[in-house]
Amino acid sequence: MKIVKKVLIGLLLLLIALQFYRPEKNDAEYRDVAAFEAETRPNEEVLAILENTCYDCHSNKTKYPWYAQVAPISIWLADHVEEGNEHFNVSQWDSYDDKKKDHKLDELIEEVEEGEMPLDSYTWVHGNITETEKEAVITWATQAREKYKLK
Repeated sequence: MKIVKKVLIGLLLLLIALQFYRPEKNDAEYRDVAAFEAETRPNEEVLAILENTCYDCHSNKTKYPWYAQVAPISIWLADHVEEGNEHFNVSQWDSYDDKKKDHKLDELIEEVEEGEMPLDSYTWVHGNITETEKEAVITWATQAREKYKLK
């Protein structure tokens, strides 16, 4: 029992020490998605899905929930946001050439079709998007890709 008690005390001290580590936040002045929305023209339904489900991890401005202040959750969330932005960042849309824009939209379609996006860890807390919402996103992204295939 003494060893279990020592391990538990050690874990508690580690958890307390982690509270002093603050990962960098994805916290730009504002969420710059205007170029992305102007070019891809999502309808109101899709725009709401993007705002509520995608932009926190795929733009330069994340709206953090209260529990994002608590380690190790803060570290885990920072990693998710960083990885999400590495794969697709709508705030960087202007920096992509047409071929890359087409590719990013193709990846978006594929990830949604395969159920990879939104992540399970996101849906556990925020809820999943419905099949109808998935279809709306896929239809919108497919139509948006046409603009980049013509060039």
